[in-house]
Amino acid sequence: MITKLLFPLFLLLTLPSLAQKVTLTDGAEISILTCGAGNESYSLYGHTAVRIKDVPNQIDLVYNYGTFDFDTPNFVLKFVKGDLQYFISVSKYEHFEYAYRYENRSIYQQILNLTLEQKQKLFDSLNDDINSESRFYTYKFIDRNCTNMVVDKLNDILGDSLIHTQKPVEISYREILFPYSKNHFFEQLGINIIFGTKVDKKAERLFLPFDFLEVLKNTSIDKKPLANETKTLFEAKAVAFKPSFWNSIYTIIVILSIIVLLYKKWLNTFYFTLVGIIGVFLCVVGFYSFHDEVVWNYNAMLFNPLYLVLVYYYKKDNFKMIKLWVKIIAGMLVLYLVYMTTKIHLYLMLPFIVAHFLLFSRIITQKKKTDIEIIQ
Repeated sequence: MITKLLFPLFLLLTLPSLAQKVTLTDGAEISILTCGAGNESYSLYGHTAVRIKDVPNQIDLVYNYGTFDFDTPNFVLKFVKGDLQYFISVSKYEHFEYAYRYENRSIYQQILNLTLEQKQKLFDSLNDDINSESRFYTYKFIDRNCTNMVVDKLNDILGDSLIHTQKPVEISYREILFPYSKNHFFEQLGINIIFGTKVDKKAERLFLPFDFLEVLKNTSIDKKPLANETKTLFEAKAVAFKPSFWNSIYTIIVILSIIVLLYKKWLNTFYFTLVGIIGVFLCVVGFYSFHDEVVWNYNAMLFNPLYLVLVYYYKKDNFKMIKLWVKIIAGMLVLYLVYMTTKIHLYLMLPFIVAHFLLFSRIITQKKKTDIEIIQ
């Protein structure tokens, strides 16, 4: 969905040619490029770009709304807060293709059946964005990314919200996103921990590249297909997936099993503290961030800030208060489990749920056993 600024030199070489208005010829082609997923977190969901080709004018350019710069000061904080500035960039097609060939990511093209007036209008609009402050925009994972920026631009040119998700919508944003990270367990786990209730809503917004590709296949304008048949410009070489034990749910199961089976006070304290800190982060980021996706995050009932209170009394061996806070947290954990029964990511959270209940059980039973031994 997004791409690094890999070719700043190419970008600078291309920009001067856009300073003057160019009139497209009758043979000009405007197409949507859909690029395959990569292995980096920023490329898991593919990418969307616009290609404008006009041979008489010696134009073959790709406009890309998903560009960001890793060298932005306070990059991580700005990304989390949701005010990181992304921008539209433009490069020669040959350079664009080289980048995706290098990363072994497929490129698919759909030429749009637009009138010359519509092509010119879109071309001018893209160049206006390039040469003005409109070049920059605040990225939003669902509402403002490389795909729906292009969708919105096309709908403006077409004069109607012609391009939209297939109705009726029966699937949530989370369910759409889930398969993309199936071979990247820890990315999948992290994404589903930090995302809150918004991604569980029906996916009314068209926001992923390959969904956009499929919608274009089935969209018509004036009873004619909006896009020609999809053409493969580059097919990525098949790479056999080699599952890793350490990049899977089994790693989490092993770690949690060790914590439960060893049952050492220092280890329990460390683990509960870590869980509590994650919970604080989930709560704080909901207030701090402008990303709607992280607001009202029910995962804070699993990774609960109240574990920090439990740790305080656990270290002091105050069994009365330990028992009270275990009951409170366990009650919230039961509510969380009930709520999660309809969620696609339940299995990701099950090891934590089971481990927490087992640790609670051991804490209570161990303390009772100790008290009995003291009495005897």
